[in-house]
Amino acid sequence: MEHDVVDTLIAPEGQLEVLSKAEVNKLLDTSQGGLYNMFRNCALAVLNCGSTIDDGKELLERYKSFEISIVQRERGIKLDIKGAPGIAFVDGKMVKGIHEHLFAVLRDIIFVSNEVSDNPKFDLDGTEGITDAVFHILRNANVLKPLLNPNLVVCWGGHSINRAEYNYSKEVGYQMGLRGLDICTGCGPGAMKGPMKGATIGHAKQRLQTGRYLGISEPGIIAAESPNPIVNSLVIMPDIEKRLEAFVRAGHGIVVFPGGAGTAEEILYILGILLHPDNAEIPFPLIFTGPESSRDYFVQINQFLSDTLGPEAQQRYKIIIDDPELVAREMQAGIKQVREFRKSRSDAYYYNWLLKIDHEFQRPFAPTHENMRNLSLHKNQEVHLLAANLRRAFSGVVAGNVKDEGIRAIEKFGHFEIHGDASIMGPMDALLASFVAQHRMKLAGKAYIPCYRVIQ
Repeated sequence: MEHDVVDTLIAPEGQLEVLSKAEVNKLLDTSQGGLYNMFRNCALAVLNCGSTIDDGKELLERYKSFEISIVQRERGIKLDIKGAPGIAFVDGKMVKGIHEHLFAVLRDIIFVSNEVSDNPKFDLDGTEGITDAVFHILRNANVLKPLLNPNLVVCWGGHSINRAEYNYSKEVGYQMGLRGLDICTGCGPGAMKGPMKGATIGHAKQRLQTGRYLGISEPGIIAAESPNPIVNSLVIMPDIEKRLEAFVRAGHGIVVFPGGAGTAEEILYILGILLHPDNAEIPFPLIFTGPESSRDYFVQINQFLSDTLGPEAQQRYKIIIDDPELVAREMQAGIKQVREFRKSRSDAYYYNWLLKIDHEFQRPFAPTHENMRNLSLHKNQEVHLLAANLRRAFSGVVAGNVKDEGIRAIEKFGHFEIHGDASIMGPMDALLASFVAQHRMKLAGKAYIPCYRVIQ
C-alpha cells in the first residue's frame, strides 16, 4: 500500500547550536554505535505524528525509503529529508511544532552521545552520576525553569484509551490549565495528548502565554508514541529508566489516567520510590483518576497493589473517579505542600534533588527472554525492591507489545516467561488479562497477541 510521502530541506529554528564537524561525522557514520539509525528512527516517529500506528517495526517497514541526512553549510546545518510521511505537512509545508521536534531529537541524541555517554565525568554506574546526567540532559534542553513556582503536573496513562477516557483526560487538563498548572506527559497520543489539549484551552482562557507542555520520550518508545505537536518542549532521554527519573525529578505531582502495561510500569516506579524509607516525609501528590466507566480499572489496579505491595503503598495515592475539578484542586493543594517543603529544605523548585531513587530503579533493564525469566518476583524482599522488579516485568511486556526490537525478539524466540510467587503471579496474570480484555494493549482495531506467559 502506498503512503503519501514528501521530500524537503529544512533549517533549524530556535535553540539548536551550530554542530561541529566531529558531531556531524558521528551522526553520518552509520557504524558509530547506531547513532544514525537512532536519529533516523526517532525522526521518522516525530514526522509520523497523528498516525494510528503504535508498532515500531510496522512504522519502519511502512516507510522503508525514508532518509534523513545532515547537510553542513557555512551558515550552519540543514536536514535533507526524503520520503517523509505526508501527515507532517500542511499544503506542502512542515507543521511548525513537528519542525521544532526534529531538531530537539537531533539536539538530544548528539548531546547524550557526546556529553553524557562518552564523558568520564558522569559515573553512569552510580546513583548520583545518573541523577546528575538526567539533570544535565534536561538543563541542555532548557526545560528547568529556576524562576517559576512549582506548577508542573506529570500526566501518565495509556496511548490506547477509548473516547470517553480521552475526553475525560482533556477535561482534567482543562481544569488544571484554568488553575495555572503546566503539563508534562510521555508526549504520545491518548492520555498523553488529552491533558495537554485541555490545558491549552484553560491557559488561553486565563490569557497565560507561557503554558508549558513538556514531552519526555526515549528512542525505544518514540515510534509507538509519536510526540503530538502541542508539546512545546520535547526531550529524548537515553533509556526508559532515565525517562522515568526525568518525570519524577522535574514534575511536582502526578496524575495517572487509565492505561495498559506501560501505565502499570509507571505506577510501580513512582510507588517503589515513594515507599523507600528515605522518602517517607517527602510530599508528592499522586492521583489516579478516570471517568465513571473506568471505575473497574482502578478497582483492579488498587487490588493488585494491595496484593503485591500492601497497604503502605495504598497510603501514597488517592483515587478520584469522575471529578476533574476535584483532581485539579487536590493537585493544586498538593503542589502547594511541595513548594513549602522544598522551601523549608532549600531544595530546588525545578529539580527534586532530595528524592531518593534506589539504584535498582535506575539500572537500565534490557527485556531479553533470559532477563525476564530471571526476575525476582517474590515477597521475601523489601517492598520497594519488589516494586522495582514488578516494574521491569511490565517494562518487558511493553517492549514485546510496541518496541521494534522487542517485537522481533518475540517473533524469534516466542513468549517472554514470567515466574514468581503464586501470591504475586496470580494478581499479575489477572491484571494483564483485564488489560487485554479492555483493549488496553494495542490501539483500537488491532487484535492483541500476547507476548508473555505468566507461570505460577
